[in-house]
Amino acid sequence: MDILQSNPCVKGKDGAYSITGNEQEKKVYCDMTTDGGGWTAIQKRQDGSTDFYRTWADYKKGFGDPSNNYWIGNDAIHYLTQTNQELRVEVLSFADEKAHALYSAFQVGNESSKYRLTVSGYSGTAGDSLKYHNGMEFSTRDQDNDPWDTVNCAVGRQGAWWYKKCDKSNLNGEYIGFAASGEQYPVWDYWKYNIALKGTAMLIRPKT
Repeated sequence: MDILQSNPCVKGKDGAYSITGNEQEKKVYCDMTTDGGGWTAIQKRQDGSTDFYRTWADYKKGFGDPSNNYWIGNDAIHYLTQTNQELRVEVLSFADEKAHALYSAFQVGNESSKYRLTVSGYSGTAGDSLKYHNGMEFSTRDQDNDPWDTVNCAVGRQGAWWYKKCDKSNLNGEYIGFAASGEQYPVWDYWKYNIALKGTAMLIRPKT
């Protein structure tokens, strides 16, 4: 949003941009088109070329390529959501159907809170598959922070997320490449229950 406001010429020009946050420069994907633009992608998936079944350390610092598949990093998400942000989740099916979920409030805590999720204010066309995860801590295959004592949801779901017992959404699950049915794939249950998605994006911008 800062880039768009300082240089209105980038409106409509989606792509990778450099932002500086917490005294670090990061390459991120920016959507400069949707609903006026100014969105920073914190998650993006469009194919199976990037492994998302990764460790706590990987999710902390971020990984991947902003132009196709990446996670911006949990430290960066915490930094960016210290001020009031809205979240837009975009989902794409293998039949090329699109839907979105918009949240008027989205915040992720610091590492000592296990990157606790606070999210509310749903509207959109995809159904509210994040409400179930509100207040949960982030889990990875090597750090089990879900409230289910006997199960590590991150292992069972082949991903990393704010799991509960376990999920209604799993956007960092195993990319399968077709509309397979399974909980371990990238899914958004209130849109297409347990059906693997072709593409996903999580976008944030300051709430005005």
